[in-house]
Amino acid sequence: MKKRSMQGIRNAGCSTLLLLGGLANAQTSPDSGPSPATGMEALQSQLADQQGQLEAMKRALAEQEAVIKELRSVIGNDVLARKRGGAGPGVTPSDNATNAAAAAAASSATQGVPNAVANPQQPPQMVAQPQSGQPQQGESTDQQTVAADEPVGRPPERDTRPPEIAPITDQPGVLTGEGKLVVEPGFQYGYSSNNRVALVGYTVIPAILIGLVDVREVKTTTYLASVALRYGITKRLEIEAKVPYVHSSGSTVSREIFTGTAVDNVFNASGSGIGDVEATLRYQLNYGTEKMPYFIGWLRYKSNTGKDPFEVVTDCVTRCVGNATGTGLPLGLPTGTGFQALQPGITWLLPTDPAVFFGTFSYLHNFARDNVSRTVLNGEKEDLGKIAPGDIFEFSFGMGLALNEHASFSIGYDQAIIWPTKQNGQTVPGSVRVTQGTLLVGYSYRFNNRYTLNLSVGAGLTRDTPDLQVNVRLPITF
Repeated sequence: MKKRSMQGIRNAGCSTLLLLGGLANAQTSPDSGPSPATGMEALQSQLADQQGQLEAMKRALAEQEAVIKELRSVIGNDVLARKRGGAGPGVTPSDNATNAAAAAAASSATQGVPNAVANPQQPPQMVAQPQSGQPQQGESTDQQTVAADEPVGRPPERDTRPPEIAPITDQPGVLTGEGKLVVEPGFQYGYSSNNRVALVGYTVIPAILIGLVDVREVKTTTYLASVALRYGITKRLEIEAKVPYVHSSGSTVSREIFTGTAVDNVFNASGSGIGDVEATLRYQLNYGTEKMPYFIGWLRYKSNTGKDPFEVVTDCVTRCVGNATGTGLPLGLPTGTGFQALQPGITWLLPTDPAVFFGTFSYLHNFARDNVSRTVLNGEKEDLGKIAPGDIFEFSFGMGLALNEHASFSIGYDQAIIWPTKQNGQTVPGSVRVTQGTLLVGYSYRFNNRYTLNLSVGAGLTRDTPDLQVNVRLPITF
C-alpha cells in the first residue's frame, strides 16, 4: 500500500509539471506577445547602431594619432619630454591617452547591448598595450621612453635659462650648464689711428701719455689670440678663466721737441707675449619673464701678468722729462697694462618675441702702484713714484634677433668713460677724461649642440676709440 501511495504521489507530481509546462507554452504563443524572431532583430539593429558609433570613434582616434605623430615629428622628443608627464616604463603618455580613448570608446559601444560582456574572459581589445622595451609600429624606442622617469600629471618645467643671442661684448648672456665645460678659442684684430696734435708723454692706457713728446700720428695694429675656459658649477653659477697672447705693432710719426728740426720721423715698435690673465665669476640672480629681465651679476679680476709699459726700454739717455736726448717713445710695445684691476658688473636680458633686448653696466677699478720706475737706454731707472690709472665706467645695450634655429643677429652700442691718470696724487699733465664709443654688430651660427661660431665687428665713433675691432670666437661644449 505504501508503494502504491508513493507511486500515486509521483504520478500526481508529473501531472502537475506537465500542466505548468503547458501553461508556459501557452504564454509564449503568437497571440500572447512578440515572437522570438522579432526580439532578435531588435537586438541586431541595436548592435549595428553601436558598431557604427564604435567605427566613428575609431576614425576619430586614428585622426588624433596622426596629429600626435605630426606634432612629434615637428617639435621633437626632447620638447615633448619637458612638456608632458611620464607614464611608466616603456609607455609614453600618448600611448596612455590612446588606450584611455579606446577604452572609453569600447565602454560607450557596449552600453545598452545585452550580454555584450557576458564572457569576462574575452574583454574587447581595442588597442594592444605595448610591452616594455618593444616599440609600437611607426615609433622608436626613444619615443616610448622619453618621460619614463617622470610622474604622471607633473607640470612642465619652466625654462629658467636666459635666451641665447649673438654675443657682441666680452660678457656672454647664457651661462654654462651645470657640470659642462666650454672651451672657447678666440681671435681679435684691432686697428687704431690717432692724429692728435699734442699728447704728452708715455702711454699707460689708450690716449694717456706721460712725458714730453710731440706726437703727430700714431698707428697701432693689435692681434690677440686667446683661450677661455668656462665651467658650470650649478645651473646659475659659472666660472671662467681667460689666457690671451698679444702681438702688437705700432708706427709713430713725431718730431723731437727743443731740437729745432722741422722733419717728421717715423718710429716703429712691436711686442709679443702673454697678456693679462683674467678670471670671471658669473651668477644668475633671478628667473626672468616677458615683463621682468634676466639679471646676471659678475665679477672679473684682471691680473698684470703681461709685460707692462714700464718694463719696455724707452728711447732716452738718462731722463725722458726735461731734456731732448731722445724721443721718449718706447722701443717695444707692452702686452699688458701693468696694473691689476677688479671689475664688477651686471648684465640684463629681456626676451620680447621675436627680439631679445640686452645690456651691461660695469665699473673697472685699477689698483695704483707705488715706486714705479721706467727703464731708459743705458739701463738706468727713472723713478715715477705712484701711478694710479683712471677708473673706467662702461655700459652697453643692444638687440638680438633669431633668424632661424641656427643663426642669430645682434646690434648694439658700447661706451666707456675713462677718468684721468694720476701721478703722485696729481693729475698727469695732458691727461683728461676720455670717452670711447663703439658701434657693435654681431652674428652667430650654431652648427650643433657642441659648436657655435660667433663673429662681431666694432667701429669706433670717437677719436680715442680704436677704429676697428674684429672678434671671432668658437665655443665648444663638452
